Amino acid sequence: MTEGTGAVGRLLGAGRTADVYEFDEAWVLRRDREGYRDALAEGAVMAYVPEHGYPAPRVRLADSSRTDLVLRRLSGPTMLGALGAGTMGADEAGRILARLLRQLHDIPARVSQRRVLHLDLHPDNVVLTPDGPCVIDWSDTQEGDPGLDWGTSAVILAQVAVDEGPLAAPAHAILKALLTDPSHLTENGLTEALRRRAANPTMTPGEIELLASQRS
Repeated sequence: MTEGTGAVGRLLGAGRTADVYEFDEAWVLRRDREGYRDALAEGAVMAYVPEHGYPAPRVRLADSSRTDLVLRRLSGPTMLGALGAGTMGADEAGRILARLLRQLHDIPARVSQRRVLHLDLHPDNVVLTPDGPCVIDWSDTQEGDPGLDWGTSAVILAQVAVDEGPLAAPAHAILKALLTDPSHLTENGLTEALRRRAANPTMTPGEIELLASQRS
């Protein structure tokens, strides 16, 4: 694993592949446990999209490394947390996700003639700050066709919607609202999103099985 930035503060949270630590009062450090993502490349995109008015956390690239990303600490619940607390409805969540996708795809790509994609935009990656929704976790970002981004969000929501858990009904309602016009979902984007999701090494066997049900 590539060397990180050194000592950090207390652990604030843990995800599938990374841990988030206190860096100082205003900043946090996200440390990749697996070592296969490039935090500096991710941070460069996070620094770029706000220049076009897009809501992403501020980053400190000078204090980051390939595995460690220092970013601004955000206040407020995630969209998923707000849904669970009943302070946001599924229709509103779907409309916000759709707006965030459309807004992102209005931004010209940094390198190619295509568009900036997030490729993991779902309710747990949107923080509802006092200044409005802010999109986090850009580790899968790349440039490409917007249809793939819409397909990825649709597949993630559909995985939850076809499950039997307590989030199935809200996920179905969010997905329906997300895909209400003007949606930019394409058949090619959906097919590629399903393929990529199935190949994701963080997927459990149960989650892969849920993907298979979407193909049928």
